[in-house]
Amino acid sequence: MAPGLARKYEINADMGEGFGRWKMGPDEELMPFIDAANIACGFHAGDPSIMIKTIRLCKKHGVRAGAHPGLQDLFGFGRRKIEIDPKDMYAMVLYQVGALKAMLDAEGVELSHIKPHGELFFYMQRDMAIMRSVLEACRTFNVPVYACQNPEQEAMCNELGIPFQGEVYVDIDYSPEGRLVPVAQSHPTTPELCYERAFGATMTDSSKDINGDKFSFGFGGKPFSICLHSDVPTVLDNAKLVRKAVDEANKTKFASESSIPNKL
Repeated sequence: MAPGLARKYEINADMGEGFGRWKMGPDEELMPFIDAANIACGFHAGDPSIMIKTIRLCKKHGVRAGAHPGLQDLFGFGRRKIEIDPKDMYAMVLYQVGALKAMLDAEGVELSHIKPHGELFFYMQRDMAIMRSVLEACRTFNVPVYACQNPEQEAMCNELGIPFQGEVYVDIDYSPEGRLVPVAQSHPTTPELCYERAFGATMTDSSKDINGDKFSFGFGGKPFSICLHSDVPTVLDNAKLVRKAVDEANKTKFASESSIPNKL
């Protein structure tokens, strides 16, 4: 298993997504429930002061700190389509992750992983040239890349020698093809539904799509990460119940790893 990949089920969350005086998610309250934080790097959200503050929160709670680069779209929170030349995309990802890496170095914290945000992830799924430019930038940092489980990105990561960490999402929907549905097109969720989805994913490797039909994730028994969006109004209650599901599943499926913390 490549260094930095999950050894048992874990929870990651998008963090530091405010800007200036505007706060997005309840980062301080959410940190105790997660194992890894995806820290916004200033393009879709976040700013230098928030980035440093979020890194220090990770240190305080023993949470692994990863980079969460996005499209340069503060107004649209990085969830709108923007056409970008692959060469520019390479530079944009390198710029964002490099900035966070400098701050992590200053705080004595390792860069744990990289996870593209929102529309950047969907852009990568539509355009292989964009996917390659993003992953080539990520390769510079020698850490795993997190993404919703998908064979195309996993294959390209393998080609480029990048550890790929598959994820499951429990607070947004999946299409009938088992693909992630954008936030704006997903149905509202509840903490109880998040628990049900987390339990199903960890215990049966399956979930239900947006139409209510069952599908398989295809992890084949490998541990994975469960993502939570910190901008969802019920995120704290979501996190509490997903934490319960993850801890229960780890005791059942990865008992030999139960003494090994997912956190730092």
